[in-house]
Amino acid sequence: MNAIKVLNFDTAGVAKAAAILTAGGRVAFPTETVFGLGADARQGPAVASIFEAKSRPAFNPLIVHVADIEAAQGYAEWTPEADRLARAFWPGPLTLVLPLRAGHGLSDLVTAGLPSVGIRVPAHPAAQALLRAFGGPIAAPSANPSGKISPTTTAHVIAGLGDRIEAVLDGGACEVGLESTIIGFAPTPVLLRAGGVPREDIDAVLGAPLTDHTAPEAKGITAPGQMASHYAPTLPVRLNASSAKPGELMLGFGTMACDINLSDTGELREAAANLFRHLHALDALSKTTSPAPTGIAVAPIPAEGLGAAINDRLRRAAAPRP
Repeated sequence: MNAIKVLNFDTAGVAKAAAILTAGGRVAFPTETVFGLGADARQGPAVASIFEAKSRPAFNPLIVHVADIEAAQGYAEWTPEADRLARAFWPGPLTLVLPLRAGHGLSDLVTAGLPSVGIRVPAHPAAQALLRAFGGPIAAPSANPSGKISPTTTAHVIAGLGDRIEAVLDGGACEVGLESTIIGFAPTPVLLRAGGVPREDIDAVLGAPLTDHTAPEAKGITAPGQMASHYAPTLPVRLNASSAKPGELMLGFGTMACDINLSDTGELREAAANLFRHLHALDALSKTTSPAPTGIAVAPIPAEGLGAAINDRLRRAAAPRP
């Protein structure tokens, strides 16, 4: 394959990206969470090429991105609770896992054979422009090799996927920096993955606390982002560290000595936006530091609000590699 094309976020670039998707190709594009690797969710070979580019296990389902609530209702069976959440948080970093609607037309590879689909409406203007120009559903996991650090810039996409995909739409960095929160319905709402919408905000809309189904070993893989080892840098990761051991790089939080700090002021929104970018930076630093570092130590992160999603990603980054 030729080198990846970088398309500007303008009328011509969006049109070219939409044409590539229509032809069965793959385009990486920014959302408010991370860059997604998109393909037409209705074309089986196109969806298969996402798994190929990422070396992603076929049992791991994909999220379908659509332009608005009305489009989502064409692919999933809607419920009153889903409607409340969608109207509160869409466009935005929330994915709803709902039963597939009869005649949905999505490739079976999107859902990994499950009777449900994860669907969301992204808020990033480049994602919205691409969805409306394309005029259909885009299946899009994060635009990185499976299990590695998620990308939040065009440079991250190019470094991770290189010439494995056709193009990347360069719409700037991702504001939230963490993947979407995923909510399932079994039949009442359950938390399947912590993410860009804090569960406290969801509880407030629903008027009741969510049940937590985030542990993959408890329920099996029912949604993206539930694999035990995921989001991993090259070096092993040690969590809840007050300081680095000899040979380690230090990822800090708050006022402390470290190599890179998620947030000097201890602000969780800033830390979330910086998480993947800083892990990429530490990966790059590990290749130029002598002697070579032996690991990455990570400072404790408070568990409330977006801290729950940050800690989820860090636990998966630190998990034993398959």
